[in-house]
Amino acid sequence: MLERISRREEADLFIAWMAIALAFTIINITPYGLLGPFAAISPLNALIYFGIALLTVGIGFILHEMAHKFVAIRYGYWAEFVKDNTMLLIAVVMAALVGFVFAAPGATVIYSPEGRGLSREQNGIISAAGPAINLVLCVLFAALWFISGKTGLIGMIGLAGVQINAMIAAFNLIPISILDGTKVWAWNKPLFLILIIAAFGILYASFSFFH
Repeated sequence: MLERISRREEADLFIAWMAIALAFTIINITPYGLLGPFAAISPLNALIYFGIALLTVGIGFILHEMAHKFVAIRYGYWAEFVKDNTMLLIAVVMAALVGFVFAAPGATVIYSPEGRGLSREQNGIISAAGPAINLVLCVLFAALWFISGKTGLIGMIGLAGVQINAMIAAFNLIPISILDGTKVWAWNKPLFLILIIAAFGILYASFSFFH
């Protein structure tokens, strides 16, 4: 299946991965953005935060987009991730200014050479696949966090993995515009409610109870 990833798509995924990892690193260093108070941080700690963001965002973001892609391929469509340079810039700038990551780095574009359209069910299943993968990753990273004893570098990776994957799932499930939530809601409302409650529930718990 990996041969279905073109060189252009690899480049777009890489650039989006770096930008989103940078945005998440910034909010760890300056949680309220440059417009708010923030503590001084050493270059070493900044590199550690960036390394953790690279790992956790890389796994969460790339598997999210690949879930969309390969489910679409199973239905007989062609699919490719296409980065959005404007949205990537907005993500980094918003993280720097106000401490919030607007994670919409691009989209997986789906099409058929024969001009065949997606059914509502197909569109819903393809859209649900990305956030569902992130929720599974939340469970795996939470297990890593518990196994680590909730301390040390492994504990930091586990906690960051839960928070970042919950953020990706929750954001994408908001039922507005072209986000995944709009298409899942149109196809299967009970499943939509399960996914979005799980995503926001894990996100809330990861910041309120995980420490």
